[in-house]
Amino acid sequence: MDLDRARTFLEIAHSGSFMKAAERLHVTQTTVSARIRTLEDELGQKLFLRNRTGAKLTPAGVAFERFARMFVQVWEQAKQQLSLPPERTGILTLGAEPSLWDPILVDWMVAIRQRDPRLVVRARVATPALLMDDLRNGLLDVALLYAPTLEPGLKVQLLIEDELVLVRSPKSDTGGAHPAGEYIQVDWGPSFAAQHHAGAHYTPEPGTYVNFGPLGVAYLLKTTGAGYFRHSTVAGLMAQGHLELVTDAPRFNYPAYAVFPEHLEQRSDVRAALQMLSRCALRNTPS
Repeated sequence: MDLDRARTFLEIAHSGSFMKAAERLHVTQTTVSARIRTLEDELGQKLFLRNRTGAKLTPAGVAFERFARMFVQVWEQAKQQLSLPPERTGILTLGAEPSLWDPILVDWMVAIRQRDPRLVVRARVATPALLMDDLRNGLLDVALLYAPTLEPGLKVQLLIEDELVLVRSPKSDTGGAHPAGEYIQVDWGPSFAAQHHAGAHYTPEPGTYVNFGPLGVAYLLKTTGAGYFRHSTVAGLMAQGHLELVTDAPRFNYPAYAVFPEHLEQRSDVRAALQMLSRCALRNTPS
């Protein structure tokens, strides 16, 4: 099977559109259509049903998706493995959302290298959408995500049962309905936004908006106010007296997950890495 055809098939299956797939692959829509037509001729099966709203997988397309994904992933792993010098035992490619790289990803990388110094570790921090793309395309072995999408061929494993808690700077407690100073609103995703809106009476109108939790924490430590942050991030700061918990405010579940292609569980290095990840996550789970 041609690699470009497999990637084109997967892009259409993910986006539901020949046009969107062409845009993402930086080719013409004619090229995309030609690749799928050739692939369908080779397989002797219709893979997509096209209509005005886009493209939908046929039953044959659904069955083929798993094989196309495995083909792309195995090809990428083969390229990476064959590029290694002989003294190296293998390679693990890891990814994490910005709010998960410190300390979990860092601790995990250290544990992996200590276990096998000859193993190459490649790690990157990226947005959830880019990490999911890399998992689909075989460019990542494992990604750490807060709200992964459930897709065929990918396994999701619970990593941390974290939660978002409202904290304030100690000097912001005036005994009123809201903490003194500004409220810092962090973009924790649509689920939190909906829940937060329902309990908005606990917080004043935001004065600052950020899309990155650690940035919000750093800003709060230099100002007077409050904001929702991951318990695992602010627990140490509360213990040191730099922040304090707003005890009567609602808390929101915010679990983190490890996502990886199902077939990688057959690899001993991946199994060992996932076990080490669980231990690293346990050390960073809020008590």
